[in-house]
Amino acid sequence: MRIIQSALIATIIFVTSVARADIESGPNVGTAVTALKVFAATGDHAGKVLDFAADRGAKPTVYVFIPYDRFDRPLARLLKTLEKSVIEAGNEATVVTVFLADDEAAAKDRLPKVQMSLQFTSNPLAIFPSMKQGPEGWQVNTDAQLTALVVKEGKVAAKFGYRSANETVAPEIVEALKKTIGK
Repeated sequence: MRIIQSALIATIIFVTSVARADIESGPNVGTAVTALKVFAATGDHAGKVLDFAADRGAKPTVYVFIPYDRFDRPLARLLKTLEKSVIEAGNEATVVTVFLADDEAAAKDRLPKVQMSLQFTSNPLAIFPSMKQGPEGWQVNTDAQLTALVVKEGKVAAKFGYRSANETVAPEIVEALKKTIGK
């Protein structure tokens, strides 16, 4: 009986740890974000280089960073789930997804197709031209398949780094956003 209980507890701990952020990525909570100059592949500013941090200003934003070559269907489902939940949270919150891409031309070609498939309404897809490092000051760990930062009033309110992610991690990120905006 004790063996079964121990195995059950170990399984619960393992499953819980898999569903939570598991890699250090992003600036510390409370840190002001720096400029985020990226190429907007989709959205209102498509085709332009834009500083999304300045554009979003004090508005609550979930910034998602993904190494371009690690984008897959589970991440697509996560982004769609995350966008829907962030829109429902209200308060002008949105998601901005930044792909870290060494092959900027390939990303510029593919991301509008991703947009057409997923039909984002509040999640512009952007490109930062390096998979080896993220934008200066954002401290993105490129070993993470996904880094998510909840930002309000230009400061990091929560951060999440995942070696592997899918839509099951969206509630954790959305809960941090809701707490940040007081919902």
